[in-house]
Amino acid sequence: MAHIPNDTRRRLLGAIVAAPVLGPAMVRAQQPRRTTRAIPSSGEAIPLVGLGSWITFNVGDDRVARDASAEVMRAFFQAGGRLIDSSPMYGSAQEVIGYGLKKLGRPANLFAVDKVWISGGAEGRVQMETSRRLWGIPRFDLLQVHNLLSWQAHLPTLFAMKAAGQLRYVGITTSHGRRHDEMEKIMASQPLDFVQLTYNLIDREVEQRLLPLARERGIAIIVNRPFQQGALLDRLGRRPLPSWAAEIDCTSWAQFALKFIISHPAVTCAIPATTRVAHVRENVGAASGRLPDQAMRARMAAFVAAR
Repeated sequence: MAHIPNDTRRRLLGAIVAAPVLGPAMVRAQQPRRTTRAIPSSGEAIPLVGLGSWITFNVGDDRVARDASAEVMRAFFQAGGRLIDSSPMYGSAQEVIGYGLKKLGRPANLFAVDKVWISGGAEGRVQMETSRRLWGIPRFDLLQVHNLLSWQAHLPTLFAMKAAGQLRYVGITTSHGRRHDEMEKIMASQPLDFVQLTYNLIDREVEQRLLPLARERGIAIIVNRPFQQGALLDRLGRRPLPSWAAEIDCTSWAQFALKFIISHPAVTCAIPATTRVAHVRENVGAASGRLPDQAMRARMAAFVAAR
């Protein structure tokens, strides 16, 4: 793999690509601490905040950047995190995750999530095995059809792998608000365990049909792009966090944004990505303390819409 230019390397090591907080506002907060949520198809509980790897872990062979990624993973596990998500589409991210897992002694509590992203069905098997080797794990917990590419060919393979004990959960993904109609049809007709989609304080279309359908069908939801790849935090960061954010135990805009997402009852886990240890701790911390109730969620959304 190519060496990363110094300016790119500094950017990766010095900037958070997707992990600060955002800011929808006030509503009475729920008192109970809810740091995990159950996967509907099994009842297994997983933390509400996971770790994404898009862009942030695509650091090639740069040893310094790889070690920095491993330290982000170390902090994530130390803070109680489990679910890490990647894809063959993410450049060197899978290999960097494998490097980090090996350096950390292969944490036993890892919930490993990846995707198949290739046109042919037979090629999908090869790609998934390559991904498994790059991670250096015996099997994935969850494999997803990335952006619904050739889902008709891949889903039967994934269901067969699950039946054979080679995989624990099966899912599909989309992002950027694309192909919701097709995703809805698949969710209604296939025995999926997980769906991954985009949801945040600005991109809320999934509240209308996909999130209610997931609850009806017993499908877990993983949320990608919680900060709009940082654009949402850049926008909100120009203003101070409102004082009433303390009512839901928010200390940053990133936690504000994440608490809005993970407080939705259909959401199982959000997967912000970051290059910084402090930010991964901040993100995981969003699942601690009070979460907004429906009234507070409405206030948060209105606050952001007015900005």
